[in-house]
Formats: sequence, C-alpha cells, structure tokens
Amino acid sequence: MKSLKFLPVLFFFLVVSNLSAQTTFEKWPAIKTFHGVMSQTFHPAEEGDLNPIKTRSAEMVQKADALSKEAIPAEFKTPAILASIKKLQEGAKGLDKLVKAKGSDETILKSLTALHDVFHEIVGLCSEEKH
Repeated sequence: MKSLKFLPVLFFFLVVSNLSAQTTFEKWPAIKTFHGVMSQTFHPAEEGDLNPIKTRSAEMVQKADALSKEAIPAEFKTPAILASIKKLQEGAKGLDKLVKAKGSDETILKSLTALHDVFHEIVGLCSEEKH
C-alpha cells in the first residue's frame, strides 16, 4: 500500500523536474545544444556503442566551451553554475584527449559518464536557482 502512495509523489517530482529542464533549455540555448551532443553520444555508449563519442569528442569540447562564451541567462550565472561549467569544459577536453590517444573503451566510458554527471549537475543547479 505504501508503494501505491509513493508512485504519485514520484510521478509529480519527475514531471516537475522535466518541466524545469525544459524551461532551462528554452532559456539557455547553449545548454540545449550541449545536451543534444551529450544525449547522442552518451546513450549509445550506455549500450556499448562508443563510436558516436569517438567521432564527436571534439564537438563535445566545442559545445562545452560555448556554454561559457554564449550568453548565460542572468538567473543561471551563479558561482556554482560557472564552476560546474568549468568542470564540464575540463572534462570534455580530457575526454577528447583520451579519445585521440585511443584510450580503452572502459576509460572512455568512465570519462563520458563523469561528464554526463557534471551536465546533470548544471541542469540541477539551474532548477534550484528558480526556487
């Protein structure tokens, strides 16, 4: 019975989280563009296909750099978000170097997963800034 009460609460938080992310992407085109590259490389990697990240790692660096160069909405221009963007840029550069050095698939996946986590950290911080 407790699980039945939990499901509507979980659903509510997922919907609110999704709406917040959509709003963030609408307000900040550069994060939406980065998300496009991230999703098109990370999800295949989860399934064992590392070819997308191996062919697009330089593009990932470019999109990560664009986050700090293109206009950041004032509400998202906080020290925490700016620090996370810097982590994202450094992580993308490290991943690109790893790909170019023909690192192991396991190491590339680990690096991409860490980068994915930083991306979600930024989106989460953007959601917190609105509350």
